[in-house]
Amino acid sequence: MTFQILTFCGSLRAASSNRALLRAVERLAPEGISVHAYEGIASLPHFAPDLDHDALLPPRARELRDQVAAADGLVFAVPEYMHSLPGSFKNALDWMVGCPRFPGKPVALAHVSARHAFAPAQLEEVLGTMAARIVPEAGFNLGLTTNTLDMETICTHPGHRSAITAALEAFRTAMRPGPQ
Repeated sequence: MTFQILTFCGSLRAASSNRALLRAVERLAPEGISVHAYEGIASLPHFAPDLDHDALLPPRARELRDQVAAADGLVFAVPEYMHSLPGSFKNALDWMVGCPRFPGKPVALAHVSARHAFAPAQLEEVLGTMAARIVPEAGFNLGLTTNTLDMETICTHPGHRSAITAALEAFRTAMRPGPQ
């Protein structure tokens, strides 16, 4: 059985360290785990409750929900902007609320940041409200000592590589059907 993981980068910046982290997760995924990035956050319309019905659901929001529903687990890597979650990322979460297969979905939280004081707790609160099953053993934080971190550096750094590999193995266990 191959587990499908869908990743979400909370930054829209092309050279985002969080995006590099998720690319490293994809590259380091062991056999039996397939990792794909959701790339549509920037193209989602602003969340509007009046549109949150099957007949009116915007196509981009439907695509998001379909991809979330098809995934066995989700990984979020989110920067902190102004002591909060980025607005575009929060908008994506708002569209996910109506996904009937989101509640109970295993979720791992990954971060690349030197200063990450508020966003992780806010994200956990929002995901808890959405009934996600956060898997602490599958989460990790790579301390950022420079403003940029690329995928190659993450993949070749022994500590980063082992943290990601251990997190993916813990996530595999959490995604298995049956009691956890």
